[in-house]
Amino acid sequence: MHSYYNSFLKLKKVLMETSETEQKLELAVIENSLEKMSIIRSHHLEEAAVAGPPHEALFVVLTYLTLYELLIMSEVCKSLRHAIENDVLQWLVVQRPLNWRLSDEILVKLSLKMKGKLTALGLINCMKITDSALLHVVQNNPLINTLHIPGCIGLTPEGIIKAVEIFSKQNHTLKSLQVTGIYSIKKEHLEILHSHLKLRPSDPKNQNQPLLYHEYRNPSSLPLPASCRRIDVEMCPRCNQVRVVFECSKMLCNRKDKSKWFRECRGCCVCIPRCGQCGACMDYDEQEEAACMDILCSVCWLHLPKCDFCNKPYCKKHAYLRTVSPGSSGFLCDVCQDESQDFYVID
Repeated sequence: MHSYYNSFLKLKKVLMETSETEQKLELAVIENSLEKMSIIRSHHLEEAAVAGPPHEALFVVLTYLTLYELLIMSEVCKSLRHAIENDVLQWLVVQRPLNWRLSDEILVKLSLKMKGKLTALGLINCMKITDSALLHVVQNNPLINTLHIPGCIGLTPEGIIKAVEIFSKQNHTLKSLQVTGIYSIKKEHLEILHSHLKLRPSDPKNQNQPLLYHEYRNPSSLPLPASCRRIDVEMCPRCNQVRVVFECSKMLCNRKDKSKWFRECRGCCVCIPRCGQCGACMDYDEQEEAACMDILCSVCWLHLPKCDFCNKPYCKKHAYLRTVSPGSSGFLCDVCQDESQDFYVID
């Protein structure tokens, strides 16, 4: 028994020595790792200390950013902030999320930075802007060739006509004018705008080019999409109202007799329902509802991924609203996501 006990003590001593050796090795490894981390960190700090100003390409990009993007870029570094504060703006595009904050006073202050060099003005759904502020910018920036003011409900047809007339008197014609969403534009207003834009129905070169609904809703170029039309609105051949008039994207419709196609497949989206995904015209019995409340044709509805709960898809324009379901290859729409969060709330 005594021999067994002595053997046990020797084994215990060996194990303790082994564990101490392992601990020393672990400490050595940790110290080595920390030393390497400190070396790497000091190396990065040295690189940051000798890092130069932003790449010159960034300063070129600044002239094409929206106002919101410019404000974000001004917070990146001192060089970009200095460039934005001291550079003369040639583009001014205000859209979400700053559109509802833009007032006449702010727009007039921004116009001081332009120094008459502005060439493109985009006020997208800026509901607080009135005629006086728009005319102030136009009078002080005679080089504007692109004027996009859709959804600016504070503007009047008379104010827009005065703005376009200013360019016309200076022998300067706008290349692109967007006024959709402006209330009370009548046929007589449109005729005056056509005269100032030098648009004549008899001249094929000045006629509005075909426009597809889905391309108009999802422009490929930002911040100001290059429109194929000098002015985005015209008289709808069906309701005789001043609205954006779309062509049909269906191949079968395009093969129809042109006179019948013009009469039945061409019109505003109020008169002819169109798919938000492909832009094709639809009969009322083939309309399907999307999760974003847009209307889709049955073909597009079948091919788009659906929400796991309500089985509704998103169109291309609103696909960013999808929320990936945990443990699933599908997604949740914004409505089902909110409802699922409310369901799991425990009082």
